[in-house]
Amino acid sequence: MKVSIFGLGYVGCVSLGCLAKNGHKVIGVDVTQSKVDQINSGIATIVEKDIDGIIKEQRENGRISATTDAFEAVLNTEISIIAVGTPSTSKGHLNLEYIFKVAQNIGLALKTKNDYHVVAIRSTILPGTCEKVSRIIEQFSEKKIGVDFDVVDNPEFLREGTAVEDYYNPPLTLIGGDSEKALGLMEKLYIELPASVVKVDIRTAEIMKYVNNTFHALKISFANEIGNICSELDIDSKKVMEILCMDKQLNISSYYMKPGYAYGGSCLPKDLGGLQTLAHDLYVDVPIIDSIGKTNQNQIQRSIKMLSKYFGKKIIFLGLSFKAGTDDLRNSPFVELIESLLGKGFDISIYDENINMALLTGKNKEYIDQKIPHLTELLTDKSIKEIIEEGDVIVVGNKEKYFIDEIEKTTGKIIFDIVGLSEQVKLNNTYIGINW
Repeated sequence: MKVSIFGLGYVGCVSLGCLAKNGHKVIGVDVTQSKVDQINSGIATIVEKDIDGIIKEQRENGRISATTDAFEAVLNTEISIIAVGTPSTSKGHLNLEYIFKVAQNIGLALKTKNDYHVVAIRSTILPGTCEKVSRIIEQFSEKKIGVDFDVVDNPEFLREGTAVEDYYNPPLTLIGGDSEKALGLMEKLYIELPASVVKVDIRTAEIMKYVNNTFHALKISFANEIGNICSELDIDSKKVMEILCMDKQLNISSYYMKPGYAYGGSCLPKDLGGLQTLAHDLYVDVPIIDSIGKTNQNQIQRSIKMLSKYFGKKIIFLGLSFKAGTDDLRNSPFVELIESLLGKGFDISIYDENINMALLTGKNKEYIDQKIPHLTELLTDKSIKEIIEEGDVIVVGNKEKYFIDEIEKTTGKIIFDIVGLSEQVKLNNTYIGINW
């Protein structure tokens, strides 16, 4: 394929060389003449393992060239990749002026081009940027998006020092767009790479670089906080984290990595609190670990706010324990949610076959007596079908199979979902997801 790349910095230079090495003909575009001259002399514009040899080789093979002329690049290629910088402003926002300037130049070039063209943004951008770029290109080209051109987002996940290796061995190739034609051309561009191509809507693709890098920053900082605690106790923190990473079922896996409601139960709150207390006693500052409980509390408050608009309606909770298959009510986030709504005067009933008030003993009973002493009055002995029929708003608290089976047959209700229900439920009811 014939590709133009706008921006010959870090991402642009690596993409230029690696795409050419995979057999594509690539034109680099930059406003800096010295960078253009370097590429045309077979010299990489950055210092990065292996890229200098690739640029030299592909220049000699005639697969790469560079220019300052945007018109030349757009008119002679099928796809234009935008890889210019998006530096932060003094207030922490992104400076998108370079992207918008490139969009103008591409638009002006497309004004004189009859063939369909794809513009792919490789730069790090916030959600909504592709839409702005599309409007700019439409304005300056006088062409129509979806007909004459399309804009897609194609974020990169390259690490400095291993960028070439990362390029050729990605965990996935992510492309966000609304046009099947554009997505198909972009998929063809990466056909030589071993990873799956994941095609999503534009805004999902736009946010992924931020989510990835924030998670990486979180992991580093979490490991450092654990390291600081272990250091004060003369414990080998590297061995601790090595053991943590040995667990591929829970620790290094997709388990727990699902948006939803707050965590609860006896273990997570207790052990988190224990580690916080240990750090405090050792005079070790652990702001990330200290913030975990606050974030969990925010999720409960979010639910209270979302349900508060339904004051005056009958609210049915399917599930009271903190997860399916248990009667454990200790630190159940649903208990706190119900307690708060009751305090506001809401009409609430609870259905949970696992909870039998007559059998509640020990810590479970102490917790409920303290939080909701009149729980017996709220628990219903009606059938699940009857109680759903009686309610206006149904809060699905966990994934008990009989909850899911019945709610999927329900129609005409307001469903507040914190577990991730099927599309069928969404189609047949007024549906609200807690954060989706």
